[in-house]
Amino acid sequence: MLQVNFLRQNRELAKAKLAIKHFGQPELVDTAIALDDERKQLQASFDDTQSKLNAASKEIGGLMAKGEKDKAEALKNEVAEWKKQLDPLKVKMAEVETSLHNTMVQFPNLPHDIVPLGKTPEENVLVKEAGAKPNLHKEAVPHWDLIKKYNLVDFETGAKITGSGFPLYIGKGAKFQRVLAQYFLDFNTAAGYTEYLPPFMVNEASAFATGQLPDKEGQMYHATADNFYLIPTAEVPVTNIFRDTILKESDLPIKMTAYSPCFRREAGSFGKEVRGLNRVHQFEKVEIIQIVPPEKSDDVLNEMVTHVENLLISLGLPYRILKLCGGDMGFASAITYDFEVYSAAQQMWLEVSSVSNFQAYQTYRMKCRYKDAEGKTQFTHSLNGSSLALPRIFAAIVENYQTESGIALPKVLQPYFGAENLV
Repeated sequence: MLQVNFLRQNRELAKAKLAIKHFGQPELVDTAIALDDERKQLQASFDDTQSKLNAASKEIGGLMAKGEKDKAEALKNEVAEWKKQLDPLKVKMAEVETSLHNTMVQFPNLPHDIVPLGKTPEENVLVKEAGAKPNLHKEAVPHWDLIKKYNLVDFETGAKITGSGFPLYIGKGAKFQRVLAQYFLDFNTAAGYTEYLPPFMVNEASAFATGQLPDKEGQMYHATADNFYLIPTAEVPVTNIFRDTILKESDLPIKMTAYSPCFRREAGSFGKEVRGLNRVHQFEKVEIIQIVPPEKSDDVLNEMVTHVENLLISLGLPYRILKLCGGDMGFASAITYDFEVYSAAQQMWLEVSSVSNFQAYQTYRMKCRYKDAEGKTQFTHSLNGSSLALPRIFAAIVENYQTESGIALPKVLQPYFGAENLV
């Protein structure tokens, strides 16, 4: 969440940065500053009245001790009037503070200086493209045909059990999911990330802390009886491990990885781009998260991008890295790099990872701070990335590694699966 003092000191810069994200209410910057002015005025009136009360209370005691009861009684009457003023001031202060809070939570994070201009995915900037696109045999088919042919995933039964977009993995398909998750976790822990297995539902405070609320209510599944939310990514519960925490500088960086199912109500158009595993409402993902000092976050972002790139290289998948333009970035992100892998049978790129630096946007919301070498308390920065999302990796591997007689496996996965071929 942005801080009102930043808006006050950088009013026009904030509006210009918000415009890069195509935020449609720049006038809220002025509204927030005006509400903060009103809050300060009310606080000053309250403090002044309280100060008079405190001084009068002492004076009344002195007058009574001197036997000047009439003066004491007159002063008591004044005190009674001042006390009457305090309650309305408290009510008004609470109203203004609520209005200010409700205004501030509407602001997305401001984009990093190197975020490109643009509004649509077509305006994202290609950073790198690497890996050879496979030449498939003439009878090659998309993954939705392959998983049906080899009985790896059953969408119809999943829809019967739950609904559309909830796949049922079967036999070798289920095992392959498990293998992918295990390999991703091992790859991450070998790089110094500590593994966590978090709760798969979070409370409202956790969803607010990482920026899901009040931005993404419609995209999350909500268990209304308990007011819990099914997580859209492990980023939410894992980052919240350090909510309301003051860390030591020696604790940083904190590197975490976690596997979890993910639940998203996102609706997509019908067509090739959302067929099969391209878009589902329940899927599995392995996430990496870091909590770092502010001055290190840019370097750590580059480190995490390289980490995800190396993971894709190990799978032998053609990939590309995109720097997202302001209009295509997430609500809480200051800068995001997307990874896409090439699906040879579909002849299209599939997003499999987003690596983002949130700077202090999340940590300010969740009050995650640390004491630096001088003993000063300041907010950490948070970053996260998919490492990796399983459904489209599953799809890309079965498509790109298909042969006339079956589906081969990347060499790094063969020891995990116990065979050279998936089928």
